[in-house]
Amino acid sequence: MSKIASIEISHHRLPLDPPFKASWDGRPRHHFDATIVRVRDEDGREGIGSGDLMKGFEGHEDLFIGHDPRHLERHYEVLSHINFHYGRCWPLDLALWDLAGKVTGEPVWRMLGGRSDRVRLYASSGVLRSPSEMAEQAERYIEEGFPAMKVRFSSSAGGRSSWRDDVKALEAIRIQAGSRLELMVDCNQGWRMPWDTTMSWTFKDALAVAGELEQLNVYWMEEPLHRSDRKGMKALKEATSVRIAGGEMTRELTEFRDIIEERAFDVIQPDVALVGGITGCRRLVYQAREAGVTFTPHSWTNGIGVLANAHLTAGAGDAPFLEYPYDNPEWSEARRDYPLASPLKHAEGWLELGEAPGLGVVLDEERLAATRIA
Repeated sequence: MSKIASIEISHHRLPLDPPFKASWDGRPRHHFDATIVRVRDEDGREGIGSGDLMKGFEGHEDLFIGHDPRHLERHYEVLSHINFHYGRCWPLDLALWDLAGKVTGEPVWRMLGGRSDRVRLYASSGVLRSPSEMAEQAERYIEEGFPAMKVRFSSSAGGRSSWRDDVKALEAIRIQAGSRLELMVDCNQGWRMPWDTTMSWTFKDALAVAGELEQLNVYWMEEPLHRSDRKGMKALKEATSVRIAGGEMTRELTEFRDIIEERAFDVIQPDVALVGGITGCRRLVYQAREAGVTFTPHSWTNGIGVLANAHLTAGAGDAPFLEYPYDNPEWSEARRDYPLASPLKHAEGWLELGEAPGLGVVLDEERLAATRIA
């Protein structure tokens, strides 16, 4: 059997004009960076991954070269040690799954269990707009066939003045959409950008917001408290009928294990590009199912990350919806997926994964050459 022959990592930057002003940041983003991981075997096949920056991986290539790319559990253990000592190098796990699929001739969703070859999507917005503009955006999502939309609340002084203004935007969406659209809310309280020193909500703040969201029939409220406050999250979960979701930036699978065992959240949202890779997160799929907790990944990286999370969710999971980062014009499919030869396209709110071996990633080599940075 052909062994791993090489691992290559490259970094790329796409200028954004007009800029993207994310609700969780507040400062306009004038470029979008992507890291591409390529794993090649001795027969010339190539697996592709992307997501985090792969900091700390350099110098560890020899731990993988010469090994069978299909020995995914072995590679996961090595990556978990690198994760402990250095950075989050989980994009390599994605690339190894892609390569293993090309070796076996199977799509990853089938390798993971084959429950389905497609996933239902929710449109994940990222920009803070006026109430009327948010309502118009919701109508566009409905026209495109999305069954659900995630609305962002402001996380800092760079956005709306208070959560009450956020609720006004949500009310406008509900009036426009009626019952045609499930609504989720990302409260943006779980973590902050490095420059942002504003405090997260208190439990009483979150409880007051939950009361408003109940009236608007919101499906879940995401990250309503600081990420470390699991007791507060559980108490909020028990105090409201709105589902409590979180965990998108959690760094260790053991933290998710504790969240599931404690029933602290209704919905867990790991991202295979940021924690555990596909190999680690598939453990969470089974743990969550047995505990009655919903598993539906965060996927705000790029199209490669969306595909990887979709394959796990389709193949092994049973999520009602999967996150689809999509907020025209600032966050279009073309911007999000610039490393790909063709941006991902949903079909009436579904993402079809098809029969292509591996993850189905096809890179735009010309674009990657033009955007490559040192």
